[in-house]
Amino acid sequence: MFIFAFLALKDLISKEQIKEKAKLISNDLLKIRRHIHAYPELSFLEEKTAAYIAEHLKKWNISYHDNVAGHGIVGYIKGKNPDKKLVALRADIDALPIVEQNDIPYKSLNPGVMHACGHDVHTTCLMGAVHIINELKDNFEGTVQFIFQPAEEKLPGGAIKMIEAGVLDHPRPDSMLGQHVYPDLEVGKVGFRKGMYMASADEITLTVRGKGGHAAMPDKIDDTVLSAAEIIVALQKIVSRKAYPAIPSVLSFGRIQADGATNVIPSEVIIQGTFRTFDEEWRKKAHRLITEMAELTARANGTECDVFIDKGYPFLENDADVTEAAIQSAREYLGEENVVELPLRMTAEDFASYAQVVPACFYRLGTGNVAKGIWAGLHHPNFNVDEDSIEIGTGLMVWNALMQLKR
Repeated sequence: MFIFAFLALKDLISKEQIKEKAKLISNDLLKIRRHIHAYPELSFLEEKTAAYIAEHLKKWNISYHDNVAGHGIVGYIKGKNPDKKLVALRADIDALPIVEQNDIPYKSLNPGVMHACGHDVHTTCLMGAVHIINELKDNFEGTVQFIFQPAEEKLPGGAIKMIEAGVLDHPRPDSMLGQHVYPDLEVGKVGFRKGMYMASADEITLTVRGKGGHAAMPDKIDDTVLSAAEIIVALQKIVSRKAYPAIPSVLSFGRIQADGATNVIPSEVIIQGTFRTFDEEWRKKAHRLITEMAELTARANGTECDVFIDKGYPFLENDADVTEAAIQSAREYLGEENVVELPLRMTAEDFASYAQVVPACFYRLGTGNVAKGIWAGLHHPNFNVDEDSIEIGTGLMVWNALMQLKR
């Protein structure tokens, strides 16, 4: 009798049922996504976005806590035997300082701000998932936690702030899932990678100082521009000659500010860049080497260099067991041919902070469709998604969460 009852409960929710529920609310989700896209807000400023999410949660009679670590929203949907297991789902809600160039009806109405990284889709999918899971709460065991997180795009990142606010405590999730759009993958497909997936990310600011003056009299000044150029070249040796061969690393500089003129050498040059890798010991060593080499190279040129390294997000490592379960769930839901293995990425993501605390899986939702003119990459002013991905991402998130509860 007990075995029969267990099997009946296990089979109470089918993927077909979840797909049907996702389909039924797909038009509403489309409206939600387009509203959020039209009214993007920068990191730590997501007040109206949070209010919009809260408005829907209230309408669906789902309890929540707001103003968590800024504008974060956290809640729990309790099924039968709620203490059996806890699975957390996270979406980020902030946008980027980019001027949108898309010609679409729901184009950003906030000048200079754009959802160019798909956080509008992440938020919409989680809202849809919460709605469906709440409808199914009498049909599963355990609890699903939902986390709408602010400030993924700006250091120190909203994830660490949410963790400091205690969102992973009392109780701590048994597993956690994060879903991110991926324009390189066509709509209908998803991607996973076990173990190391994304790099740590640190922001570097080098300030080169010396006696500026007339460029025609280099013997009477300190050439801060030449010193800055030699520092950039010298620092590349750290990755090419000092990095452990098995650890991918990137050291890139994207901004140089030297406010001189054709005949003026400025007294100060500012260089900014990023260092990324997959190993904490090497990361620590690289920070020391960057500082030493920049200071020594500057001194050799008769200048000084102040080095500031803003330590950013840690590397993202997907738990092998949680990820394998998520892969199997995705294969069941979408078909084996629609689940792919992802390569390592040197980009960074503050979901990594959660993955350092609880077993987690961060995976990619295919959103690309060149035939529909959807081609632009993340952080591009023409970035957009095939909106068919929203229904897929919502249903998959529900199915993944419920399958994690059964593990």
